[in-house]
Amino acid sequence: MAVPKRKVSPSRRGKRRGGHKSENPTYVENKDSGELHRPHHIDLKTGMYNGRKVLETKEPK
Repeated sequence: MAVPKRKVSPSRRGKRRGGHKSENPTYVENKDSGELHRPHHIDLKTGMYNGRKVLETKEPK
């Protein structure tokens, strides 16, 4: 069974995990409203996802 010979220090562990953080989040433009939202997420202003209405939105007064 594989067992580490020595404890991995926090700095070494952090160096290994340094590439896990991604850059700035990606946004896509909604075709209907022109609003920006995250890809594969519901557009909260319109309630649309993948061309379908999946969330009921409140009507502005």
